[in-house]
Amino acid sequence: MDRSSRQPDDLPDDPFAGEARGELSPRAARALWWKSAGLVLAVLGTSVLVVGTERGWRLPAAVVLVLAQVCALRWQVRAPVAVLAANAATGLAVWALLPAVSLTGALLAAQVALCVLSATRPRRVSVRALAAMCLPAPLAFGAGGPAGLAVYLLTVGLAWTAGQWRSAQQARTRAEMRRAVMEERARIAREVHDVVAHTLSVMVIQAGAADDVFTERPEQARQALRTIETGARSALGELRLLLRAFRPDAGEDRAGEERQPGPSLARLDELADTVRATGMTVQVHREGATDGLPAAVDLAAYRIVQEALTNTLRHAAGADEVSVHVTAEGECVKVTVVDNGLTRQGSSAAAGAGRGLVGMKERARLVGGSLRAGPLPGGGFEVAARLPVEGAS
Repeated sequence: MDRSSRQPDDLPDDPFAGEARGELSPRAARALWWKSAGLVLAVLGTSVLVVGTERGWRLPAAVVLVLAQVCALRWQVRAPVAVLAANAATGLAVWALLPAVSLTGALLAAQVALCVLSATRPRRVSVRALAAMCLPAPLAFGAGGPAGLAVYLLTVGLAWTAGQWRSAQQARTRAEMRRAVMEERARIAREVHDVVAHTLSVMVIQAGAADDVFTERPEQARQALRTIETGARSALGELRLLLRAFRPDAGEDRAGEERQPGPSLARLDELADTVRATGMTVQVHREGATDGLPAAVDLAAYRIVQEALTNTLRHAAGADEVSVHVTAEGECVKVTVVDNGLTRQGSSAAAGAGRGLVGMKERARLVGGSLRAGPLPGGGFEVAARLPVEGAS
């Protein structure tokens, strides 16, 4: 199947979408579990096997407790408080069975759970968890003296601090996403305002023309009235979109500020030419008629293509070709943009959390559609949107 013909339903889930909202996606949660389990098995598991040699039944009992800690970490994102309590209890049990294992090492899984709890739960909850983790400090002092106490308190503090840093990073990401959505909604509202104003102006002119010829040429008057009806339906669709978007403050419409008229898919070739001027090969494919689309859908489709091409230029390393496929199927318009570049790891485009992708998803959502984006298995990046026509008209 040609990559440009794939539709949104065929795209894989974006594994970073939930993380942009401050949550971990299932894929990221599984990766965190594997890393945490590997750390606990490598450090605590090895220590137990080394120290527990020739300790009789204590060794298998300690191994079972370590495996229980590893299994409990599977739910550290969903229920970090319960996992922390369980791992703290089993860790103390491991230390009681094998005192030669340091208390810091025995409670390693609990420290991992503390880090996750600090990153995902309110600060007051994480502070209480930190205080609870400091309760075994006298045991660390009794077993290892001042050095053992210092090491234990340092590792617990670092685990909590790492979680707080991650929480602050997530908060900044969420704030950035909210700001991007608000800015995109404000821009959409301004554009829809222009479209509605134009439609209403045409309706006023047609109403005046119908009044002038109502008696002498009734057929021409009827044609003008039908034009008014069509324009009114279109304007109602635009107003629905306007009401769902955030209207920009009056201060944002500065006097004398130049704003370009709302573009449409009819100007798609002009957009492609601007990208071709950079040396990129742009192929534009159209199927079906797009000249009769509601203005909101037409504008949203154009902006999605525009932003997808911009992301290709910015983030697709080594890309020299991009394909734009627009299909009008009566009930919906499907837009697919595929490039052949290598998306840089860690870039906003790769993560699916960049401002450009946020804006595209918001535009699709406001007209009742959907948009999905992600890297392709064979290389390249694909943006695919489905915009319903009936809901916007």
